[in-house]
Amino acid sequence: MTTERGGNLLRVDGQRFVNGRGAEVRLRGIGLAGWLNMENWITGYPAHEQGQRDAVASVLGPERARFFFDRFLEHFFTDADAAFIASLGLNSVRIPITYRHLESDARPFEIIEDGFRHLDRAIDVLARHGIYSIIDLHTLPGWQNHDWHCDNPTHTAQFWQHRHFQDRTLHLWRIIAQRYQHNDWVAGYNPLNEPSDPTGELVGPFSQELIEVIREVDPSHIIFLDGNRYGNDFDVFDASTPNVVFSAHDYAPPGYMPGGQYPGITHLTHVWTPTDEDTHSYGVLRPTDPRDQYFDRDTVRAMFDKRTDFMRRTGTPVWVGEFNVVFTGDPRVDEMRLRLLGDQFENYESTNSSWAFWPLKDVGLCAPMYVDPESAWMRRLEPVLRRKAKFGADAWGGTHDAIRHVMGPLKELFATEFPLYQPEPFGAEFLINRLVPQILFAEALLPEFGELFRDMDETAIDEMMQSFRFENCRPREPLIELLRKATGGGAAQQIGDGEPAGAP
Repeated sequence: MTTERGGNLLRVDGQRFVNGRGAEVRLRGIGLAGWLNMENWITGYPAHEQGQRDAVASVLGPERARFFFDRFLEHFFTDADAAFIASLGLNSVRIPITYRHLESDARPFEIIEDGFRHLDRAIDVLARHGIYSIIDLHTLPGWQNHDWHCDNPTHTAQFWQHRHFQDRTLHLWRIIAQRYQHNDWVAGYNPLNEPSDPTGELVGPFSQELIEVIREVDPSHIIFLDGNRYGNDFDVFDASTPNVVFSAHDYAPPGYMPGGQYPGITHLTHVWTPTDEDTHSYGVLRPTDPRDQYFDRDTVRAMFDKRTDFMRRTGTPVWVGEFNVVFTGDPRVDEMRLRLLGDQFENYESTNSSWAFWPLKDVGLCAPMYVDPESAWMRRLEPVLRRKAKFGADAWGGTHDAIRHVMGPLKELFATEFPLYQPEPFGAEFLINRLVPQILFAEALLPEFGELFRDMDETAIDEMMQSFRFENCRPREPLIELLRKATGGGAAQQIGDGEPAGAP
């Protein structure tokens, strides 16, 4: 690992990031999503990551299943990916990771040393290209939110109910911070992705515990804190803590809700019951608000301003840790969503905000690079991908067109019989979508997914996993052009003192 300390170490200086020479560094980056923390819509499996792993192991056995996933990890990110990131003018990568690489539920508090192997490799590869890494613990023991992206097979965030899970997370962050405390190419730590504490009373105090544990072993690196309710609520935090940044996630509903128009009307499913102090503008609704909302450039800017109001009020840097749009293959829809992304980039640039697009690579929904539809991976997955689409099993990019006869009456029943039911995190319609297609139907597809790989030998597995290698993927040129425009278009992005970002 790189351990040499020099002028690259970043810190917070008011509303700016600066390096060891005092030069401002705008973090323009991308998320290495779907890799060390896998997501169904990014790589193609149904349901949650552990369900996928169990399904593969059930047909290949434990040893060959380990080989299966190791080959995926080896091929998904290489030096060629880092070179491509640099060519876009990006200077930072947010690396999401699941706790399962570092610790087993069967042996809590025992660190798996080999689990750091790919994370170490990524940080070093990126550093050689002058790119910072932000370490993001995306999946915590017990699941810090309600969704698939923290490997949650349920609809409850049990992390907030059990002190055991919290203590294990504190221990993990002590180990992570000890390991990277001298690595100046690590921009910082993002210890708690999209927390969703239903009470709103635990995120703030627990985040302070995290800060204290990290600071005991690493007094220097930046800590990036996501707001409660999936990166929306920041008033739970103490903004006076030095070298801490608050991370907003700026998903604009017309970019991912099925049938969303821009400009035009988008149907929202995200509803919450606010306190007296809450104000409506975060991209979720009060129960009394109409579900069909109009969005245009001004609306998207107002949403961004509201999501980052806490940062401006407290004089801290604005860092948008995630945002994207879903591409459908319909030229009209895709052009509309590129226009939306362009407006978001303008918002970030005009406010001197830092950002990280999500993700780098996927099977065709959002990323600048996608797995070739004719690759061995995509050909083998075709039956399950078709079935996932039929049942709307993925929250991101899924539609319910083929299951309206199931979903429609169920939603109408709830609206009629339980009009006051507004469960966490975003109300009844959101929960019905989560429980039926994204859990019930998705889990029913897991055995089908596992059967796709029965009797594969190691040679065939390795050849299939090479589908994820950069040189075997396809570029989404309009998105790549937009990213280059947002960064200024150069492979060596310039910063305050005229040097490439992170240059020694």
